[in-house]
Amino acid sequence: MIKIKHLTKKYDDLAAVDDISLEINEGEILGFLGPNGAGKTTTMKILTGFMAPTKGTIEFDDLDIVEDSIKIREKIGYLPENNPLYEDMKVYEYLAFIGRVRGMDRSTLLKRMKEMIELAGLKNVIKQPIIELSKGYRQRVGIAQAMLHDPEILILDEPTSGLDPNQIVEIRSLIKKLGEKKTVILCSHIMQEVQATCDRVIIIADGKIVGQGTPQELTASATGNDSMYVKIKGDADKILEEVGKLDNVVEIVKADKESEDVRGYKLSIMSGSDIREELFKLAITNNWSILESKKEAVSLEDVFRKLTKN
Repeated sequence: MIKIKHLTKKYDDLAAVDDISLEINEGEILGFLGPNGAGKTTTMKILTGFMAPTKGTIEFDDLDIVEDSIKIREKIGYLPENNPLYEDMKVYEYLAFIGRVRGMDRSTLLKRMKEMIELAGLKNVIKQPIIELSKGYRQRVGIAQAMLHDPEILILDEPTSGLDPNQIVEIRSLIKKLGEKKTVILCSHIMQEVQATCDRVIIIADGKIVGQGTPQELTASATGNDSMYVKIKGDADKILEEVGKLDNVVEIVKADKESEDVRGYKLSIMSGSDIREELFKLAITNNWSILESKKEAVSLEDVFRKLTKN
């Protein structure tokens, strides 16, 4: 549905987006990840027609982002990260204003407003001025306006920012439901959100794509070493020194701290190796107590750190 070819955006000699090419399929929920300054926001601004590329093309079916910018914008619902709202308006006034700006007729607008108020959970605040709303409710208003005109493509930049855990679950569920009929591009720094919601993930760093695939494919490709968590009672410095000397231990770092002499440690060990017996013997020798031990699966956060580390 969306074809991005050799997309480049330069500011003087700095390439904010550097020769990106990818395809986004209809009905796909695509996660777009990257550290600050990676080029995510610039890419989203070009996708929405807000900014022109220096080089390259973006095609929405047979429409070009430069030549057919207005037609493409009609197909897109966009929630930017800063979620700009007219704070002096009441919620229903703001949604009505957005609908009129988009040229929606009265009956369609009223129908869609009712649906979006229900979906976004805005019933209790519909008559309140936006300036009086909490950050969570403001985010809900932003999501409602992005979906108001029933767009084919939704671009959501940090959509769960400011929401409580229950609201986050509701919005994730909504995004997955929308993805059954729409194309959704989700920008987020919350790895659990992307892993739970997205069909495919793009990781960008320094303006380039450094990883892409399903969350499962990305984690599978990054398992050069196994990960292990242990909680040990003993002198932390001694544990770091002695466990770090064991064969097949690549790295050991401090994790959580339960008390002065009880701490968790994360170990990176050679793939396929088992150090439990050696670790147990070492604990006996040093009079440590192993309180917990478990292997850990590689997470999307581990993959992200590996691919974006300078």
